[in-house]
Amino acid sequence: MAKHILVVTQHFWPENFRVNDLVEGLVEDGCQVDVLCGLPNYPKGEWFDGYGYTGPRRQEYAGARVFRSGEIRRKGNTGLRIFLNYCYWPVSALFSLSRLKGQYDAVLCYNTSPVMMALPALVYGKLKKVPVTTYVLDLWPENLYSVLPVKNPLLRAIAHRVSDWFYRRADKLIAMSSSLGARLTQRTGKSAEKIAVIPQYCEDFYARPALDPDLVRQYEGKFLLVFTGNFSPAQSLDTVIRAAALAHKDCPSLHLLLVGDGMSRSSLEALVKELNAGSFISFYGSVPPTQIPAIAGAAQGLVVSLGDSPDLGLTVPAKVASYMAMGKPILASMNGEGYAAVKESGAGLVSPAADVKALAANMKALAETSSPERETMGQKAREYYKAHYDRATLLKQLEKFI
Repeated sequence: MAKHILVVTQHFWPENFRVNDLVEGLVEDGCQVDVLCGLPNYPKGEWFDGYGYTGPRRQEYAGARVFRSGEIRRKGNTGLRIFLNYCYWPVSALFSLSRLKGQYDAVLCYNTSPVMMALPALVYGKLKKVPVTTYVLDLWPENLYSVLPVKNPLLRAIAHRVSDWFYRRADKLIAMSSSLGARLTQRTGKSAEKIAVIPQYCEDFYARPALDPDLVRQYEGKFLLVFTGNFSPAQSLDTVIRAAALAHKDCPSLHLLLVGDGMSRSSLEALVKELNAGSFISFYGSVPPTQIPAIAGAAQGLVVSLGDSPDLGLTVPAKVASYMAMGKPILASMNGEGYAAVKESGAGLVSPAADVKALAANMKALAETSSPERETMGQKAREYYKAHYDRATLLKQLEKFI
């Protein structure tokens, strides 16, 4: 008999999160899947076309039933709006639990920020006596501080206690790395069999070679570096921009292309203007994930960065798996697990988080590296992806654990 799984996540299709592919994978493997989620407005904080506070509240996606609950959109991405967005949806979703008619075998909370996202999953599991697994993508309250600068010791203590309460209440936890698994064990006291280490895989389309000929023509003769993803404080993109400006002095062919969007975009555009770097640093805007391989195909290197926080270094960013699948050299500016993965794979050059001079030196070094050497880096990246981030393998591990 097919397993019936409830997936709880505030962010879901048409927003670009890997939970979309996870749901597709569960359906492909014969599971019946229902999704309890919010109304799409991430990352800009504006409703996606066709959506608003009133709905639609019921949809279908890739064979899964989708139940949407109301939320306060992140309009403007101000601290207040993000706080309201974080707090409102988990409560709103509680009133949608009665709409779920399935007899579920398991509940999976795909827990990005906020940690309170797990509330409807935990309540449903308690009421219906169904095991709840929380997949910890953003560790709280540490990730909160990268978005909202909470300094008050009392508020920080409350945030820590609340976060630990949510993690302890889940029957099982999934961590993206052994370091994060160890941290969760310490904070929750859960036994080893209750916490699994399962890295985030990337969608299979990242591993299919693609090329955007218009982009190739546009940047012909340039040494093109590409960053893709969310523009948030945690990504420390100011480090990438300052490093590119510094490296450009010695490598005038260098061009940095920033693909994506997010709450930090306006400040990053202001920084590019301040540095007079608009001629060699461009903003491409958001694109569907399926277009990323074609854009990356025109690049000589891909950039991934995180801020200088020991907590951000607990996991390998999902972007690293995608970059490796595309078989391109990687410039990694980060600490911890991501730094170690890129270095171990031989897929590129690494530098400490927020170290502008070190990243600039690596940009220059990669530009001076021969094409055959860069191709070798790309091959090593692809090999590491196949060995560590294979979709089918990790999906089976997750299904078995939950």
